[in-house]
Amino acid sequence: MGGLGLSGFVLFSWVLFLCCIFSVDGLSKVRGVNLGGWLVIEGWIKPSLFDGIPNGDMLDGTQVQIRSVVLNKYVSAANGGGSNVTVDRDVASTWETFRLWRVSDNEFQLRCLGGQFLTVNSEDGLILATAKHPLSTETFFIERNAGRVHIRPLNGGYVQATNDHLLISTYQFQPGWDNNLATFELVIVANNLHGDYQLANGYGSEKAKMVLEEHRRSFITANDFDFLSRHGINTVRIPVGWWITQDPYPPSPFVGGSLAALDLAFSWAQSYGLKCIIDLHAAPGSQNGMEHSASRDGSVDWPSPEYISQTLEVIDFLATRYGGHPSLLGIELLNEPSAATVPLDVLVSYYMRGYQIVRNHSSTAYVILCQRIGNADPIELFQAGIGLSNVVVDLHYYNLFDPYFATMNSSQNIEFVYKMRAPQLQDLKAMNGPLVFIGEWVNEWDVQNASQYEYQKFGSAQLDVYANATFGWSYWTLKNDMIHWDFEWNIQNKYLLFSGSSMLKTPSFLLLLALGWGIHLIIMPR
Repeated sequence: MGGLGLSGFVLFSWVLFLCCIFSVDGLSKVRGVNLGGWLVIEGWIKPSLFDGIPNGDMLDGTQVQIRSVVLNKYVSAANGGGSNVTVDRDVASTWETFRLWRVSDNEFQLRCLGGQFLTVNSEDGLILATAKHPLSTETFFIERNAGRVHIRPLNGGYVQATNDHLLISTYQFQPGWDNNLATFELVIVANNLHGDYQLANGYGSEKAKMVLEEHRRSFITANDFDFLSRHGINTVRIPVGWWITQDPYPPSPFVGGSLAALDLAFSWAQSYGLKCIIDLHAAPGSQNGMEHSASRDGSVDWPSPEYISQTLEVIDFLATRYGGHPSLLGIELLNEPSAATVPLDVLVSYYMRGYQIVRNHSSTAYVILCQRIGNADPIELFQAGIGLSNVVVDLHYYNLFDPYFATMNSSQNIEFVYKMRAPQLQDLKAMNGPLVFIGEWVNEWDVQNASQYEYQKFGSAQLDVYANATFGWSYWTLKNDMIHWDFEWNIQNKYLLFSGSSMLKTPSFLLLLALGWGIHLIIMPR
C-alpha cells in the first residue's frame, strides 16, 4: 500500500474508532440529571407549593375514616362497597376507609375500596355505597371543628348514625359539637398524594394558574442548563404529563403552560450542548397510582384500551413535535408502570405500538422502556423483543423504599451496589439486547446521621457501577428541598464527587484532532 493510501487508511481507522466509542448519539454515554418536580408536580420535592390550599390536609386521594362519637363505631361500606353503609365496626380497616374527591374547599365525594361512591337514597335519605359515577347526590359538605365533623349532602338534612347502626341524612337541625348522633370524628389515615391533580384542584383554577406559572418560570431556568453543562452533564430527562398535548387549555383541573416550558427546555439544551429525553411520567388513568403520575386518588386505571389509546396519542404528539429537533435524544414511553396493576402483556403491547409511533417520526431517536416497579424483573423487557433499533430499558436504582435497606449501615449499602447492582448490569449487558439506562438514582439512603465522607463513598460507588450501564445514567433530581436528593446541592457541597468534562459531551473536538493528525500523516515529508 502506498504512503498516501496507508495514511488515509490510518485516518479512516482512527476516526472510525472515535465514532464507535461515542456510542450514544455522539455522547460518551448519557450522564444526565432529571428535571423532576418541574412539569410534573411532586409535593415532596417542593412542599411550599401546597402551603396556601385551604383544608390542605383534605386533598384529592386523602384516606379518611369516620367514627360516630355516640355509638363509638366506625362507618363501614360492607365488602368495600356495593350495598348499604353501616355504623357498626369497632376497629377500622379497608372497608372503613374512604378516599376523598375534592369538589371545593369543604365539599367532597367519598369513594369506597371497591370504587363506588357514597350516595343518598332520594326516597328515605339512607346512605348507600352504590354510585359508580359521582354527581351532586354524591357530594357532601363537611364542616370541621378540630377532629370532629358534621356531614351534609347538598340536598337534605345532616348525616346521622341511627341506633340500629345505619347512616341516614335526616337530621334537620344544626347539630352541636357535643356527643350527638350527627357528630363524627374524622381520622385522616393517609394524606400522601401531592401531585398536579391535588395542587390544581386544591387551589382552584385561578390560583393554581398563578402558582404553577410562577413555579415553571423560576424552578428551572437557562442558568440551570448552564450549570449542568459546566459540570459535565450531557443530558436532561424531563418528566411530562399527558395533558401537555392539550396545552394551553388542558382538561380540568390541570393547568396549561407545560408545553411552552418544554419548548424552552429544548431551546436551552441546544444553546448549552445538552440532549433531552422526554419522559412520559404521568399517563392518563395513572400507571402506578402515585402522585407523580397525577393520580387523583391512588387508583390505577391506565391498563384499559381507552387510556392506552389516549397515551399512544400523547407519544405521537411528542414525537411529531420534537422528533426532528437536534436536541432530542429519546422518548420514554411510560415511567414506572406498577407490576401489581399493569400486566406484562398489556405493557409490552403498548411498548411495541409506541416504538413504531416514534419510528414514524424519527429513525434515530432512542425509544426508552421503563421497567415495571414492584415485584418484576427487568429481564422481562429484554425477552420481549420490542423494537429493532435504538431501544433502551430504564432501571431505577434506589437503596430506599424497601424494608430490606432500612437497617443497612453505610458499608452495607456500598457493598450492595457492588455485589448486587453491578452483576445485574453485567448480566443484562451480556444479553446483547436493548441498551441499559439507570434513569433514576440518588445519593441518599436510610442511614441516619451519615457523614459527608460516607455520602461521598456511596455516591462514588454508584457512579463507578452505573458507568457500566450501556446507555448511561440520570440522577434524580436537579433540585429538591431534601438536600441529598438535590444534584446541584450535592455538587456544590461536595457530597457527590463527580468530575465531568465538557469534552465528553461531543466527539467533535476529538474528531477534529484526528482529522488534523491524519492530514499531518498524509502531507508530512517522507
